[in-house]
Amino acid sequence: MKFGGTSVGGAENLRRVAEIIVAHRRRRPIVVVSAMNGITDLLLAAAHEAAEGREQELKAKLEAFRHRHVQAIAGAITDPKLRAHGLALTDRFTEDLTRILTGMSFLGEATPRALDAVVSFGERLLAEILAGVLTDRGVKAKALNAQRFIITDDHFGAATPLKELTYRKCRRAVLPLVRRGIIPVITGFLSSTREGIPTTLGRGGSDYSAALIGAAVAAREIWIYTDVDGIMTADPKVVAVGRSLSELSYREVAELAYFGAKVVHPKTVFPAIERGIPILIKNTFNPAFPGTRIVPRTRPSNPIVKAITSIGRLTLVTVEGAGMLGVPEITARVFDTLAREGINVLLISQASSQQSICFVVPQGDAERVRRALEQEFARERRQGDISSIEKQDGVAIVAAVGEGMRGTPGVAGRLFSALGREGINIIAIAQGSSERNISLVVSERDRASAVRAIHQEFIG
Repeated sequence: MKFGGTSVGGAENLRRVAEIIVAHRRRRPIVVVSAMNGITDLLLAAAHEAAEGREQELKAKLEAFRHRHVQAIAGAITDPKLRAHGLALTDRFTEDLTRILTGMSFLGEATPRALDAVVSFGERLLAEILAGVLTDRGVKAKALNAQRFIITDDHFGAATPLKELTYRKCRRAVLPLVRRGIIPVITGFLSSTREGIPTTLGRGGSDYSAALIGAAVAAREIWIYTDVDGIMTADPKVVAVGRSLSELSYREVAELAYFGAKVVHPKTVFPAIERGIPILIKNTFNPAFPGTRIVPRTRPSNPIVKAITSIGRLTLVTVEGAGMLGVPEITARVFDTLAREGINVLLISQASSQQSICFVVPQGDAERVRRALEQEFARERRQGDISSIEKQDGVAIVAAVGEGMRGTPGVAGRLFSALGREGINIIAIAQGSSERNISLVVSERDRASAVRAIHQEFIG
């Protein structure tokens, strides 16, 4: 059972989470928790303020960190001894955090390695507090720091787990507690190198932690608790009539997550796929609702298009020229250049004439991409083989996803007709051979209208 930041964001929410865990205690749950909502951002801001020598702002951040956790303990734990223990832990964590931040202020920099150490305090303290809340309710619980057993490379800020070593260490740390009837309360998102240096799995990585731990111990299911009723057919802020989906396949979720759905981290599905473990997306604030079940394969009776998602603040980059015709290494050199720059490419489309290729990147990377390509193809530009390398800012990707699209005639026609009726111009199109996703590039100003039009056409 994994609980996100909103789910544990204060005393009332912690009490609610404890009730959910206690209600399922016979299923021998293993709990993974994020930091309270806003705490990771607060810690990152404190680190940068320390590096910049902004003492007053740093002092305020440290007090805010302590105050939020003290309030949570005071409102969620009734036993005086447990409450005193929680408050003492909070003071100790705050003192340790202060020492690290003071060291960063002397050095005058916030390195990725130092940032990973700083942000760990949110999850570590919250796991201790939630274990105290459960103990207060007569349930045996123990906080565990995942840095002991989720082992990664040294890519600070977005580390990659060493899976077999992680699985082995995880089983040794977690299963003895479960067998003794103790509920482990484990930090999300935290990890370490073989040498014990703190790392993190990146923002949203608590879902990944839960999946790794679930895979390691052969859990029957992985439940991810959020603040919505599962995965929706579209962002409820965009489509008011969107509804919760009862079931999705692993592949459908991966497509949705890649193109902007915020309920589940893209990496989460991978350990579950390897072990065939179902994932449930549930609502902490509506626990009786069944939520969305994610399984290896869905029933064929499900809708053709299940969900529409989108991602904005993107740039379309186009490389064009008559000299590209029949020259295969041009495409290879384009993407070699992007790889050297560490650029994430979200969508690719190439004309059948091979005279142009376009791709979508995050808007913040666009100018760096353009400069790198201009440098790579300087000779071809002088010779006129490549006539232009252009970027179009302010675009968005809208993706329609569903296993039922595979082999169903007319899906693309209906989709394009729906957008045409709304007067929405399609800038580029991509569809994989799996046929479970059609992705479109549209202007950012048309993004919401495009999502609504496709939702109305296929879902209602």
